[in-house]
Amino acid sequence: MKVSVLTLGCKVNKYESDVLLKAFKERGYEVSDKLEKADAYIINTCAVTNEAERKSRQMIARCKKFNPEAKIYVCGCASQHNPEQFLGKSQLVKGVAGKEKLLDLSCGGMQIDALPESYQSHSYSLQPRLRAYIKVQDGCNNFCSYCIIPYLRGRSRSRQLADILTEVSLLADDVKEIVLTGINLSDFKIDGENGLLKLLQALDGFGKRIRLSSMEECIIDESFVKQLSQLKNFCPHFHLSLQSGSDSVLKRMNRHYTTKEFLQTCQLIRKYFPLAGITTDVIVGFPGESEEEFLQTEDFIKQVQFSGLHIFPYSHREGTVASRLADLPGTIKKQRAMRLKILDGKLRKMFIEKNSTGRVLIEEKEGEFYVGFTENYIKCYFTDQVEVGQIVLAKILSPFKEGALAEKLQENA
Repeated sequence: MKVSVLTLGCKVNKYESDVLLKAFKERGYEVSDKLEKADAYIINTCAVTNEAERKSRQMIARCKKFNPEAKIYVCGCASQHNPEQFLGKSQLVKGVAGKEKLLDLSCGGMQIDALPESYQSHSYSLQPRLRAYIKVQDGCNNFCSYCIIPYLRGRSRSRQLADILTEVSLLADDVKEIVLTGINLSDFKIDGENGLLKLLQALDGFGKRIRLSSMEECIIDESFVKQLSQLKNFCPHFHLSLQSGSDSVLKRMNRHYTTKEFLQTCQLIRKYFPLAGITTDVIVGFPGESEEEFLQTEDFIKQVQFSGLHIFPYSHREGTVASRLADLPGTIKKQRAMRLKILDGKLRKMFIEKNSTGRVLIEEKEGEFYVGFTENYIKCYFTDQVEVGQIVLAKILSPFKEGALAEKLQENA
């Protein structure tokens, strides 16, 4: 019997799907993480935006096209948010918690478990890739006014350090990079204190590249960055969620920093990592965002000179504080998103032109090109002289697509 586990949304969801894949494989099932013909499909859903939730519903129909007789099982944030939307379309509707109950393919109905108050240990994930996602934290205490995730994932809770290190020690030798992930990775704690630096220091000895997923600027001070710069295997790519470059909008968003503080954090990072990749998320069209506030965001993005932007038109989410505010017309959101998309292209080009070389993990082949990422997260395209799984020293030639053309250099060059 073949089971396909399909993932929408974040890296945390992907990790949790990989846990299910490993568990099914250990029980003798044929497993896949692709949308292809299978006997049963598990859809791990996302609810961060209305569009993500729509795609989660749409995935059921897409699965049925491959096998109309297949059983469908739904779990994750969209089913936690609104389980009724999946009733009658799936065998079982689960929420965020208790996903391991999906291993019993004979169960059915709707089972929405209470959200846990502490981190729930589970079996480790299937890591068939060169880059391994390791979940170390769940939940969020921030309650940004636009975000529904704290209501769906619960309060922040951290995984035990020993359990993380055990999983990493079991990774295959061909896993070359570890990506630490969590709903709010910056809130990872050890014995009640911020523990992210201690975790990174412990992981540095495994000899694999270490990368962080999305972070908040609040935990970054000079001591933190200085000690990061002393790690041998840390990848200097910081994805810091900005959301807006207007202080008045940040206040309405319930974000706990000012643009001045955010800029100082970026300057501090570049003091120790001059060529660090600093990427960010930006929400355009937040309720009440004036043209002046949007221009402040645009100007601030230029001032920081991010290496890349993830741009999201504001998505109205029932149950959040912002849902009670008047939404802006979709045409305004679309226009502002397009303006930032153009700016994003210019910033990416500027960042690439600052880099002459980089060490690239070759991950796959796309058409005629071999592709992979530098430590500071430039996507590089090679035509030859490399193999999937290698980490190569590369010369950055010129901007190309969303990254750069590159060629392999000899290590003694």
